[in-house]
Amino acid sequence: MTLSGKTAIITGAGKGIGLAIAHALAKEGVSLGLISRTVSDLETLAETLKANYSIQVSLAAADVSVNQEVQAAVASITEQLGPIDILINNAGIAKFGTVLDMDPEEWKSMMDVNLFGTYNVTRAVLPDMVARNSGEIINVASTAGERGFATGSAYCASKFAVLGFTESLLQEVRKHNIRVTALTPSTVNTDLATKAGLKIGDEDRMMQPEDVAALALAAISLPPRVFIKTAGIWTTNPQ
Repeated sequence: MTLSGKTAIITGAGKGIGLAIAHALAKEGVSLGLISRTVSDLETLAETLKANYSIQVSLAAADVSVNQEVQAAVASITEQLGPIDILINNAGIAKFGTVLDMDPEEWKSMMDVNLFGTYNVTRAVLPDMVARNSGEIINVASTAGERGFATGSAYCASKFAVLGFTESLLQEVRKHNIRVTALTPSTVNTDLATKAGLKIGDEDRMMQPEDVAALALAAISLPPRVFIKTAGIWTTNPQ
């Protein structure tokens, strides 16, 4: 399937997996709406994309957990780029600790960004996809959404919820020719993994952001009639 001429929104686009997906889609000629809380990261990425690819790029600073900011960001991007064909819900945060040690506000923030952020952006983009009877939604989840582990109650709960959201949404919108897929990578070599203390062992053997981007591109490139709930990849150095 040719992706040239399509338009995508990527959340958490300034670094790591989001940045890698932005480059992968730009190479295919996809115009990009980039959303992040950090404007400087978006500006740096936009300069690189415009210098290397013949695509349009629109930037919007927003906290995906705040619905009003999301609505404004999506409206701005749509006004500049037109209808959204592809949504990549990638924005996420991770912090680990036991149930007793984690501050309740930290626990809640994980759900606000990872789950409600996915919901907020999806709900902002979805009406136009339904009206046009076409669309692609990819939610970046995690193997932590398939199995829990000690000190991961908040992160795992948020990612389990993203998988449940993905499966339910798929059943709701497939009649509108909208495909919804969850990616479930294991530990990826990113700044987020570093801050969370997950980069253990040989980093060269860890999954790279480009690996997740390749999986996202493969999922988007499937024939429209093919629907999958999850697409998972594992690092060769599992944590």
